Amino acid sequence: MPPLRIIDPHIHLWDLSTGLYPHFETPSVSFIGDNTAIARSYLLAEFLAEGEGSVAIEGAVHVEALPTDVLRELEVLQAVASKAPIPIGVIAGGDLTDPRFAQFLDRCEASSSFRGVRQVLNQHPTAAFNYVATDFMVDPQFSKGLNELGRRGGVFDLQIYPHQMDAAARQAAAAGGTQIVLNHAGMWVDRTGAGWRQFKRGLRMLAAEPNVSVKISGLGMFDLQWTTEGIRPLVLETLEAFGPDRAMFASNFPVDKLFSTYAAVWKAFDAITSDLPEAERDKLFRGTAKRVYRL
Repeated sequence: MPPLRIIDPHIHLWDLSTGLYPHFETPSVSFIGDNTAIARSYLLAEFLAEGEGSVAIEGAVHVEALPTDVLRELEVLQAVASKAPIPIGVIAGGDLTDPRFAQFLDRCEASSSFRGVRQVLNQHPTAAFNYVATDFMVDPQFSKGLNELGRRGGVFDLQIYPHQMDAAARQAAAAGGTQIVLNHAGMWVDRTGAGWRQFKRGLRMLAAEPNVSVKISGLGMFDLQWTTEGIRPLVLETLEAFGPDRAMFASNFPVDKLFSTYAAVWKAFDAITSDLPEAERDKLFRGTAKRVYRL
């Protein structure tokens, strides 16, 4: 069988020699388990070898890895991208509520690999799942920043939980000119029946906004022993909401390296979509990511 051709729109590359990632210098334990296996540098050469001959990586998007200096990370990744054998886009970290956000974007745009911004917005009443202490979306400056990013052609990578999807949908509606990409299929964290219903409802609220797309990725973070059949309902539910024109598969490597191999992730997506028309599959594996992130 020929290798599966993909563009991977959600990866993280981190070089500990830069000093930008102290949180990966020492192993730790969180809701995703022990991260010892990735508490080290993860560089482009290792990523490109992950496919093991069964997956042909034709492009990628690095998403900020919570660096201590976001502009320095962008500079480092620009240097990586300029020498890479595949096109690489970069989503930088940023704070849309910062009154100086426009000036920040001016500096980002000096990098030809810059494609947009991610601001982690995940709030959860359970401490283990809570990423941020502030509800940034209630700040009027957030909407201004979101519109400013779109005015410049930038993408906003949206990372939230399902209970935040209604607020995010309102933000998307108020920033119709901004391309928004929901990360990790909305991070279905509440694995109860009520949580599933909330997830499905939230997906459709976001999908009702034509400027919102989705990355189906990071599924191992909330299902550490996942199987192809175990993730099938989530994948199909997300595809039903968004369709192949606004959905893309991604790996979330090396984070999901803690739960499986790279080839296994893509073989699962391949198996789940095996009955779809080839044109739709190509969008999910390559085309949507290529268009959205301008690779």
